[in-house]
Amino acid sequence: MALGISGFSLYLPPYRVQLEAWCAWNDQPWEKFRSVVGRSFRMRAPAQSVYTFAANAVWRLIRDYDIDPSQVGLLALGTESSTDNSAGAVIVKGMVNEALAAAGLPQLARDCEVPEFKQACLGGVYGVKAALRYLATDGRGRQAIVVCADIAEYARGGSGEPTQGAGAVAMLLESDARLLEVDLAAAGSDSDYRVADFRKPFARFRNQPARDDGQVQDLPMFNGHYSTSCYIDATHHAMTAMLEKRPGRSLDYFHDIDAVFMHRPYHQMPTTGWVMAFLFALAHDDEGHDQLRALAADAGVDADLLLEELLAPSPFHGNGADLAENTGDVFPLARKVRNQLRKTPLWDTLVEDKLRLGSEAMRDLGNLYTAALPAWLAAGLQEALTDRIELTDQNWLALGYGSGDAAEALPLRVVAGWQEAARRINFESALVGAIDLNEAQYIDVHEGRRIENIAPPARDEFVIDHVGTSNGPDFFDEGVEYYRYVVGSAE
Repeated sequence: MALGISGFSLYLPPYRVQLEAWCAWNDQPWEKFRSVVGRSFRMRAPAQSVYTFAANAVWRLIRDYDIDPSQVGLLALGTESSTDNSAGAVIVKGMVNEALAAAGLPQLARDCEVPEFKQACLGGVYGVKAALRYLATDGRGRQAIVVCADIAEYARGGSGEPTQGAGAVAMLLESDARLLEVDLAAAGSDSDYRVADFRKPFARFRNQPARDDGQVQDLPMFNGHYSTSCYIDATHHAMTAMLEKRPGRSLDYFHDIDAVFMHRPYHQMPTTGWVMAFLFALAHDDEGHDQLRALAADAGVDADLLLEELLAPSPFHGNGADLAENTGDVFPLARKVRNQLRKTPLWDTLVEDKLRLGSEAMRDLGNLYTAALPAWLAAGLQEALTDRIELTDQNWLALGYGSGDAAEALPLRVVAGWQEAARRINFESALVGAIDLNEAQYIDVHEGRRIENIAPPARDEFVIDHVGTSNGPDFFDEGVEYYRYVVGSAE
């Protein structure tokens, strides 16, 4: 069996914030943010939630790929934005079945499993691994759908504000993949407890003021440079676990791999993670020390101290009690070497050539949390199709990451005939219809205040119809969202 991915479908909410405009509102340098972060991000509109995002993406996937819903044996939801602590993917199933019934199509089967996966931005990758294991065992002959949906919100005025985003990506998985074969046996995993890297404790919801939109504000707690160091450390160890399963020198992999796709909270983060993985590989390869010393010399860095930094067993230790005093850059010397590497021809072959495919289009999506990695894969496939790039039998790396802290390195292979399934990817059409917010509108949407609904009426999608308010004694539904499938224009 060539287990893997056979389809992608995206859903993006209509409200958009252009980062150039955001920079003007906040007196920030646009060129810097364009280079490091991206071009724009999306925000949820009224009557939308992470569950409507997910259902809209799955509904599009079913239609775009002519899926027989009765053959889907697993529908998994990967998210860190869930607002129901009991149900998850089954909510999505219920909405999709409503649309299927309206279209006169078979519904998703009663024996369809409906798990939810939560591990920050890695939940979707865990969902993919579970789906592939299902297809290889008790789900033989059936199909699986994994949908990643999230809403990334950050406090206004904080460092994370320009890295917001919202949307969903649904993936079709089969035992005879039509796009990307996933080699689970060759994958690498990593996990390590980070205490206060990036967390969402319930205490954040205490005493939150009521919002006009009825939602709670899911602002994460994170620690800037420390979180970046955690990303670097986790992705490095996941890659190391993967490379240990491969024959030959680990260093050769960085030149042999055809394309790299990594979790991207913003544009520059994958570049940082990939280059750091290369520097770690140089440090752990005796024959790579000469090249590392040359890079150190060019960057004005002591080579022995750089090796010590890269070869340390772990930059994170203890139980986190002293974390408040140690939240700086854990790899300061390597950062200087990365900056120097940008000025060399090696940068083009090591970074630009490997991370280019689909990267430019991703600048307009913002941070999608669990959906960021699958969205990039979809963008890469669609770009290759448009530009007539032959991908058959290329070897790709999909490197997922979830703050808190875990990472997964998945080897992928582009299968023959990928073009047919890639033609059905709706990446470009999902970007259509965006409505740019002005500063006042952005602030109101961010704070949950009602504004004049500038979005066009919902059409062929799911919305929140109303939220339950009953608190007994005979019936309870307080806070439960009731959804509606809008066939045509909204009433």
